[in-house]
Amino acid sequence: MGKQSPDNKNQSSTSPRLVPETGATKDGVPLSFNRPPAPDLEPWLGRIMVAVAHAPDSTVDSGLLCNDAGYVRTAIGVDWTVETADGELEIRDETFLCGQHSKAMPLKFAGGIKVAGFMLRPGAIRALWGKDDGKLVDRIKPMEFVGVADEELTGLHTPDISPEDWLLSIENWLRTMIAQKGLPVPEQLSQRFEEASFADPNQSINEFADANNVTARTLQRIIKRDFGLTPKQVMRRARTLDLAARLCGVADEEEEEEMYLRFFDQSHQIREFIAFFGMTPRQFMTDRQGLLTLSLEIRQARRLELLDRVAPDAVRPWMRDPLLPASGERSVS
Repeated sequence: MGKQSPDNKNQSSTSPRLVPETGATKDGVPLSFNRPPAPDLEPWLGRIMVAVAHAPDSTVDSGLLCNDAGYVRTAIGVDWTVETADGELEIRDETFLCGQHSKAMPLKFAGGIKVAGFMLRPGAIRALWGKDDGKLVDRIKPMEFVGVADEELTGLHTPDISPEDWLLSIENWLRTMIAQKGLPVPEQLSQRFEEASFADPNQSINEFADANNVTARTLQRIIKRDFGLTPKQVMRRARTLDLAARLCGVADEEEEEEMYLRFFDQSHQIREFIAFFGMTPRQFMTDRQGLLTLSLEIRQARRLELLDRVAPDAVRPWMRDPLLPASGERSVS
């Protein structure tokens, strides 16, 4: 069904100009240093990450973001211009709340990549700050939108801080906020549905509802609130993002056949891919997006760990070198 595999001839257009610090694929595309959150934060967080790749200030790159989770991100020393559902947004030296995506979000960035933050589990935005994920789909908001002063998070970065220390300071900030406010954990049904989408995005929605003792209508309401999409749309997105990860070279090759068989035929595959990325899989391979690869790698690492297919400290199937903490090597100045 039109299988394609990433190779050195189809590198990201951004990779030749970016010098990765926190990780890279086998063909040099920048990756983040990402890991599971501290155990006490796992009810709210799916992942914590920092990505640093150096480039001259005059270097302007374009890319795509397409996440199936909300994020809080701090961008330091680089300029981002993002096309959101609310219009074009310019970001520099600030922390922002990113909603889930119903489709890929175009952006431009100048001066490389320097960003740290955390992936939020479904419903965590509501549990932490009282806002439904559904109202943030394809949107980016300043932290003041949820009552958090920007300096609280942006100020955690210092010129001499290491990547791992930056992450630890973010975790400590969140831990303190949760303890002081006595915040609840997110809806468990949404957590189980997310895991189901990772395991088998072709499974029956009605069977999932029956297995979890809820009506299809209740499932529809909760998933729409915590994902911003219908259950079928969440599954469709998961299927497409798994394929995109494979095309970017950040997936387990042992799952390749399964990923293609999830689509009825090639026209089905192309139609769903265009709906999310605005291009066919073949076009996607011609100009692989480095920033999107970085995002998809974080998702795939979490997915494989959640499904117990790889240990958190193991070498991921696509990694050039064993995953090691970046602390003590270089500061993120």
